[in-house]
Amino acid sequence: MKKKEVMEQLREMDTDELREQGDSLKESLFRLKFKKSLGVGDSINDLRRERKTLARVNTLISQREPKVKGKKSKVKSN
Repeated sequence: MKKKEVMEQLREMDTDELREQGDSLKESLFRLKFKKSLGVGDSINDLRRERKTLARVNTLISQREPKVKGKKSKVKSN
């Protein structure tokens, strides 16, 4: 799939679906890294694609979550 198609699909998902997609991508990355360590198949391009897709998913999740402004105020006790 092309990058634009992937981004359109990811943007259509809600936050929970994005989290599930992120979990499945993490598992897929683990499996690909394991295959690479065993020297089985050509997995370098797959690794790059999965890593970039996971980064896109994490970016969309962080954009959708409300951001907390400032730091927590500290209360002094005497």
